[in-house]
Amino acid sequence: MVDNSHSLQKGATVTEETANLTLLSAQGLSKSFGGIQAVNQVSLEVKAGSITGLIGPNGAGKTTLFNLLSNFIVPDSGEVWFDGQPIQQLRAHQISRRGLIRTFQVARVLSRLSVLENMLLGAQQQTGENLFQVLLKPKRVRREEKKQRERALSLLESVGLAAKAYEYAGALSGGQRKLLELARAMMTNPKLILLDEPAAGVNPTLINQISDHVLRWNQEGITFLIIEHNMDVIMSLCQTICVLAEGTNLAHGTPQEIQGNSQVLEAYLGQ
Repeated sequence: MVDNSHSLQKGATVTEETANLTLLSAQGLSKSFGGIQAVNQVSLEVKAGSITGLIGPNGAGKTTLFNLLSNFIVPDSGEVWFDGQPIQQLRAHQISRRGLIRTFQVARVLSRLSVLENMLLGAQQQTGENLFQVLLKPKRVRREEKKQRERALSLLESVGLAAKAYEYAGALSGGQRKLLELARAMMTNPKLILLDEPAAGVNPTLINQISDHVLRWNQEGITFLIIEHNMDVIMSLCQTICVLAEGTNLAHGTPQEIQGNSQVLEAYLGQ
């Protein structure tokens, strides 16, 4: 159980006072599918303001753990706490509104909508979402729409996609789709982003761009938990790394400690 004395505001810059807060905590998470134990008594902590890595061989349970943390699937047992509150009983959209956002290994975009329209879908709790408010407060709705449009274009500019704002999202390359998904996650003013293999299937130039954006947004106060098989990315970005193997916790430490851990070398690198 995590009982932080105060919570972080969405998108807030992490200060010395908040740097030691546990923003996300999982205790004893388990999930089986039929006779397969995908996750078994896994525990995890992510400190506010950190970039934490989650690694392990294929089939270690990493994506299943992400699905449990974001409540895309319900655990058989265990607890998940986010920003000082239990969230395992909340729906996925309720969790996202609290500031916990996830991306996917294969970036999810609405192909027949424009890049800008995809971005605007990330804006949450807008007055215009309510039909009666649209009728009663049209000026407020227009002001909010203008503000969100400007923010979306600014974020697209920051990730190098401004020139494609009015093109179909389906025309983007795999790497560009991941940049779009990252930028759309930022539209929600998140506290924590769960990144599922941001470098998978992406050319080296775009990998560097994605890494640069993660570092910059982290400096602005966004916390990250990253699944990644690219060890160069993990070792260069993360202050702390958690290792899973066969659905259980194997190791936890700094990049240097993980690189020198014989159990990790055996399980993850096959040495």
